[in-house]
Amino acid sequence: MYPGMLQAQDLNRVLSGVLPRVGSRGRPRKSMNGEIALNKRKAAKSAARRDLPANRVQLLDFLWKAQNEHGYVRPEDIEAAAEALDTSTIDIHGVVTFYHFLSLRPRGKYTIYLNNSPVAECKGYRRMKKAFEAATGTAINGVDPSGQFGLFETACIGLSDHEPSALINFHPFTNLNSLKVKQIVAKLKQGANPADICDEVKDHIRFTPDEQRTVLLRDYQPSAALAKLKDTTPEAVLAEIKKSGLRGMGGAFFPTGVKWESCRKDPESPKYIFCNADEGEPGTFKDRVLLNSLPGLVLEGMVVAGYAVGSEEGVIYLRAEYKWMQEKLQHVIDHFRKMNLLGRNIMGIEGFNFEIRIQLGAGAYVCGEETAMLNSIEGKRGEPRNKRFFPTERGYMQKPTVINNVETFCCAARIVELGADHYLQAGTPKSPGTKLLSVSGDCRLPGIYEIPMGTTVREVLDMCEADRPHFIQVSGPSGECLSIDEADRVFSMDDLNRGGSFMVFSRSRDILDILRNYNRFFKSESCGLCTPCRAGNFIIEKKLDLFAARLAQQSDVEDLKSWGEIMALTCRCGLGKTAAGSLLMAQDKFPDYFDTIVDKNPDGLNKGFSLKDAVREYDEFSN
Repeated sequence: MYPGMLQAQDLNRVLSGVLPRVGSRGRPRKSMNGEIALNKRKAAKSAARRDLPANRVQLLDFLWKAQNEHGYVRPEDIEAAAEALDTSTIDIHGVVTFYHFLSLRPRGKYTIYLNNSPVAECKGYRRMKKAFEAATGTAINGVDPSGQFGLFETACIGLSDHEPSALINFHPFTNLNSLKVKQIVAKLKQGANPADICDEVKDHIRFTPDEQRTVLLRDYQPSAALAKLKDTTPEAVLAEIKKSGLRGMGGAFFPTGVKWESCRKDPESPKYIFCNADEGEPGTFKDRVLLNSLPGLVLEGMVVAGYAVGSEEGVIYLRAEYKWMQEKLQHVIDHFRKMNLLGRNIMGIEGFNFEIRIQLGAGAYVCGEETAMLNSIEGKRGEPRNKRFFPTERGYMQKPTVINNVETFCCAARIVELGADHYLQAGTPKSPGTKLLSVSGDCRLPGIYEIPMGTTVREVLDMCEADRPHFIQVSGPSGECLSIDEADRVFSMDDLNRGGSFMVFSRSRDILDILRNYNRFFKSESCGLCTPCRAGNFIIEKKLDLFAARLAQQSDVEDLKSWGEIMALTCRCGLGKTAAGSLLMAQDKFPDYFDTIVDKNPDGLNKGFSLKDAVREYDEFSN
């Protein structure tokens, strides 16, 4: 080939800027503008190198730092990270684009994330969206022309007891109304720091049983649990946890003692303790309250687990929506270290060393699944792993790893502090202890309820002063929906083995609106790796659109059931398996409602009419 000529396959690369243009001798053609651009790129890349990740585990922190500094993750940041980790820019690009809160484009000096959860929609999400759009001059999911405001909708931010709510630069703003929105935006335009004008988030602890049965929400004395370790062997700790019958509080209810013992017995080392603080299930905020009001108890539970299994390292995987709590948590960790509750020879126990660090997530519901969380912490896309091994066998870095959620670690600390017999005083013989419920929706007293196992749904509805309850969602959209006819069901392993979120919807709410919100959530949060989840949620969305237009026929009802069953059987992880669960339950439990929204016109030629839908917009603004 003659000098200066290009091969055909290089042409597109030149046009796209990957290869430089060349002169007659095959050398790069220089230009003043080109040199300036090249120098700027080199300078930016050099700046990005200052805190490069030394290994893959540090990647997420590096990306956060880049975004915090520049408002987005720049191409230079991606290139620098790829070079430092000896991987492709496509690999790093794939990690960035996986997460909701990392962006390849600027999202505004003030980035507003407005909660669009089911409870938020009932409490005025649409009005707040229009209020923010009017005040900022920004359309939803966009940035205003000046680059000052970015307005985006996001899934539940853990503030369902404070709706409507939003995060501005990850600081919480709660109990919003149109006037308050205008005032907030006006202050921001005047240069106010969101951290200075944000709201204090109240814990709203509404109910605890009598002192003899209260486990979690009681007075906390720092080091009370760890002091018991000085005269206790790891084997004795495991025995006490097993005696209590404690089960994981994240939804799977796996026996905690069995999990910890499995990790301890594994010959591999090192071992790790991970706290899953990524409670992304819409309507859930119990872990937020524990982290905010009892952070020391969470840490003690992790240290207890480290002592029991022989681990020296723990990680709290904190969801990005709780970034506003990160500094407080870090302060408590630092204080624990000064008090010799973390570090070397904890509490004077020779050879017992344990450290805890915080890993901030970046916005992905699926990372609540334990193996997806492991991948995220390892600096990969947060996609669930194939279930060939339990994390206690091959978890973080393929080493034995205990993963429990915030509530479980708090319970473990209390069991060591108070004894298994105290824990067994609450609940039933087969379902001992208490459970935290995050109650929200159509009730006068939203908040946290620590209920003894064996409590009925009706008792919870009475305690929270529910308003004409009709549709109740337990454990979030992936859990179970109940009709008021099931109010006598009992929270227990024998009956309603659910917990966490408890959303109440009155008779004034449209069940279809609730179910469509669930579907949009799952469709948005699906990692897209497996076809049944990726395609199934999309098809269900289109079917629900037919119901909303009153054009669905009985065949569409059957199609929904069929797709729901396919997803439950074939999806790779819990997200896909449970995505259609509440929809299928609702069809069975509210048959009369679905009968009214199925088109009786077999030819499907006439669009259905709903007076309620027709006046919805008027009602929203007149109220």
